[in-house]
Amino acid sequence: MEDNLSAVLHGVDDLRLEQTPISKPGKNEVLIAINSVGICGSDVHYWKKGAIGDFIVKAPMILGHESSGTVTEVGESVKHLKAGDRVAIEPGVPCRLCDFCKTGKYNLCLDMKFCATPPYDGTLCRYYVHAADFCYKLPDHVSFEEGALLEPLSVAVHACRRAGVSNGDHVLVCGAGPIGLVNLLTAKACGASRVAITDLDENRLKMAKSLGADAVFKVDISDGKAMAEKITKEFGFADRTIECTGAEPSIHSAIYATKSGGVLVIVGMGKAEIQLPIVNALIREVDIRGIFRYANCYPTALEMISCGRVDVKPLVTHRFTLEDSLKAFEASRTAQDGAIKVVINCSKK
Repeated sequence: MEDNLSAVLHGVDDLRLEQTPISKPGKNEVLIAINSVGICGSDVHYWKKGAIGDFIVKAPMILGHESSGTVTEVGESVKHLKAGDRVAIEPGVPCRLCDFCKTGKYNLCLDMKFCATPPYDGTLCRYYVHAADFCYKLPDHVSFEEGALLEPLSVAVHACRRAGVSNGDHVLVCGAGPIGLVNLLTAKACGASRVAITDLDENRLKMAKSLGADAVFKVDISDGKAMAEKITKEFGFADRTIECTGAEPSIHSAIYATKSGGVLVIVGMGKAEIQLPIVNALIREVDIRGIFRYANCYPTALEMISCGRVDVKPLVTHRFTLEDSLKAFEASRTAQDGAIKVVINCSKK
């Protein structure tokens, strides 16, 4: 068990494959042999930019946070897991003591330790130690790849909860990347009767259509209001809108296309400051809400996959080994050959 090959980010455009130490699990922790790790846009952003907002890579950091694997060793006091259990890893471990944690909003904990968010290492390695209570045992029929995709699916569960998506709703999803697509799937699973989705890319819209989108719109980024008029003419106003791009024109479209009294949840993070048609939102009482990651969503996401309500398997379009991590990141960055979700297998060859 000496081999702990890891994808370590040293700085902008400086991702190296290196051996790193294997830690022993402490009290209430488990050691996990990592199997599958999905590449997230945040991983690519750290690789190409070295920072996301105030989170700046100042020291070498292992990337990756969408992950699953097999428990190989358990620490003291761990009761619900044993060696050999297959688990999905919820990557954020809060303090458990503050008011946010105690009221169930632990995603807002100021002392959150989140995988691959500076200064904390991620999971793109052979072996990783994690808090046992943030590991979820996978049923035998749920694959490692599905376990890794519980992370983006949990974002969608949280977004749909914040939006209040329920039976009969008409939902607009802006952006058909991985997060937009899992929001499409989740909105349908929550009972939305019709879901429309937008994107710049025809291939992603085709994928959305195959996953059950009732309407797709190729967006014009030059005029958000005109785009909204096109959407509402063909689809009607949305009861709930989930914006997954963070692009200013798309957020404009989202506001204009949401019905009066409706809800807009902004998931995508773009520029730190943007202009909004705020008066339009105010006079029509469009609620604008944000989300940050998720809280108490992994069990729901796992149940949705386990019972067959949501199928995330078609989202995985490209697979690489840990040794080919650079190729994997490039495929994800460029959407090579129509890449949607790129997954890295960290198991030793």
